[in-house]
Amino acid sequence: QVQLEESGGGLVEAGGSLSLSCTASGNSIPITSMGWFRQAPGKERELVTTITDGGMSIYADSVKGRVTISRDNGGNTVYLQMNSLKPEDTAVYYCRTLLQSGHLYWGQGTQVTVSS
Repeated sequence: QVQLEESGGGLVEAGGSLSLSCTASGNSIPITSMGWFRQAPGKERELVTTITDGGMSIYADSVKGRVTISRDNGGNTVYLQMNSLKPEDTAVYYCRTLLQSGHLYWGQGTQVTVSS
C-alpha cells in the first residue's frame, strides 16, 4: 500500500510564498508521475501541476509563472514552490501519485489559505 506524506501549507498573505512537499513510501512499483491538485470550497478538484519520472511537467494556466514543481533524484518526493500567491489559490492541496501499474494514490490534503 502506497502512502503519501504531505507537509507544508498554512496561512500566508497575498503576494507571499509557500512550499509543499510530498513523499511516497511503500511502493514496489515505480512511480510514473507525481503532482498536486487542489480543491476549493464548493468547487471541483482541479489540477495544479504534475511532473513525470522523465522530468516533464505541466501546469494549470491559473498558476503558470507562479508555481514550480520539482522532484528529488530518488523520484519519491515532489516539491511545490508557490510564489505570488493570490486569495483564489486558497484550497486544500492534494498530492497524487501514479504508478506504472496505473494505480493512483492520493494524499490526505494540506490546507493553503491566502489572505487578502
